[in-house]
Amino acid sequence: MGKNDFLTPKAIANGIKAKGLQKLRWYCQMCQKQCRDENGFKCHCMSESHQRQMLIFGENPNRVVEGYSEEFETSFLEHMKRSHRFSRIAATVVYNEYINDRHHVHMNSTEWATLTEFVKHLGRTGKCKVEETPKGWFVTYIDRDSETLFKEREKMKRVKADLAEEEKQEREIKKQIERVYQSMPPNVEGLESGEEVSRELIVESGVKIGFALGGLKKDKGESSKLVFEEVEDERKSKKAKTGGLALEELMREEERKKERANRKDYWVCEGIIVKVMSKALAEKGYYKQKGVVKNVIDKYVGEIEMLESKHVLRVDQQELETVIPQIGCLVKIVNGAYRGSNARLLAVDTDKFCAKVQIDKGVYDVSRCLTV
Repeated sequence: MGKNDFLTPKAIANGIKAKGLQKLRWYCQMCQKQCRDENGFKCHCMSESHQRQMLIFGENPNRVVEGYSEEFETSFLEHMKRSHRFSRIAATVVYNEYINDRHHVHMNSTEWATLTEFVKHLGRTGKCKVEETPKGWFVTYIDRDSETLFKEREKMKRVKADLAEEEKQEREIKKQIERVYQSMPPNVEGLESGEEVSRELIVESGVKIGFALGGLKKDKGESSKLVFEEVEDERKSKKAKTGGLALEELMREEERKKERANRKDYWVCEGIIVKVMSKALAEKGYYKQKGVVKNVIDKYVGEIEMLESKHVLRVDQQELETVIPQIGCLVKIVNGAYRGSNARLLAVDTDKFCAKVQIDKGVYDVSRCLTV
């Protein structure tokens, strides 16, 4: 067997040296030299080159340690930025990946004696989000690059602009309503001027009764006669259709009973997608962001898991808004007669603020126009 053959001590030592991962206590950071065993490290400490480096270290030890600490921290964060930029990961995993580089700055040359102290330092300085768990310390890199900060600032500007635009629209609507109220004349003045004012009254049976209110010059007896003749004609026509409308009237009565029973002042339920409309959360980037209701607390508060950031928030239903999906998608009715039923969205009428859905499970499996 030769001197450097397979499985000889020399071959094993060469293999370990080539791997670059050896015991930390036999590494000299000042000389950047890794010794294989205790004897080698002792011989290195007695060498002339090591003595010269120690003289340099003795002149200003604090400055040297601070330099190595800063270099170690910079390299560690750079590795996290490249490998685990948006991940929550165990600190030991990141450290083991970092020390794979045989030329890395060793921790025994820094101001931190253990990895726990270094992780706490990252949390105090705000460079990482740290969390202590039964499985150890977990870290999350906080991206503070100029490009990322610029995008965050632009996003906040857009959110503030949207808030300002909404407030401006609300003020304009209030002003228009006030102008309309101020421009409306009293009812008495309209009657005295002789101008004709028409009104329609819709009773529960569906009959429309028209009223014509005019000046004093009109013949009151003639106008009242015309009104009652129209009502009588409509009653006669409805009597002819009474047999066919009886079933529909029963169905409407059943729906009215369900509406009274199921109409509540709370509507949040698990599994639906909602939009956060709280202006107080605009600075944190949650305004007009969508999330899934994971849990309902006391009927009025929902635990919302945001779709983008996966953060969990507790928001009151007054600061939430339902989300209407695309035509043909499944929806859930959250209030009214068909509360809790699943349906399929057929059409949306934005002018009348209503949607046409087909209920998959319910008393009547037909298409209904429900107010949203």
